[in-house]
Amino acid sequence: MSELNTIARPYAQAAFDLAKEADSLAKWSDMLGFAAIVSADEAMREAIDSPNLLVAEQADLFIQVCDDKLDDQGRNFVKLLAENRRLTLIPEIAELFDELRAEAEGTLEANVISAKPMSDAQQQEMADALKARFNREVVLEVEVDESIVGGAIIRAGDTVIDGSVRGKLEKFAHALI
Repeated sequence: MSELNTIARPYAQAAFDLAKEADSLAKWSDMLGFAAIVSADEAMREAIDSPNLLVAEQADLFIQVCDDKLDDQGRNFVKLLAENRRLTLIPEIAELFDELRAEAEGTLEANVISAKPMSDAQQQEMADALKARFNREVVLEVEVDESIVGGAIIRAGDTVIDGSVRGKLEKFAHALI
């Protein structure tokens, strides 16, 4: 996966620079997000990998499927990716683009997995604590997973905070061994 990110990084940076210059970060994020879904589709992957389609045909097919979700710059970006045989990297490019956007906007997306549903007050308290820790605005995505027994697991950027009962039991069991 890290190899794919290494290859995708210059494309994400180029898209980011273009979007920032045009003051259209949100639009580009939406375009790349939709293109990532199209690129991840199994039928599209087969078409992209098909030796029977020329590069221009692959780009045209991809653009047709995306239809009006891409503007002229987005279509040109798809054509560039097709010419360089990088259409399959769009999910990684979209993810890296969103990271660049979040950093530029001073935001951080945090995924919280809790054993029970969190109230609005608890979510706000968690967002405030994460904001203080990371010194950025935090956007929470909350999931419920009863298998963690109690507590929560927080993923924010490269940081993982495992405050779940299951995690603590696993650490305890490992320490006993």
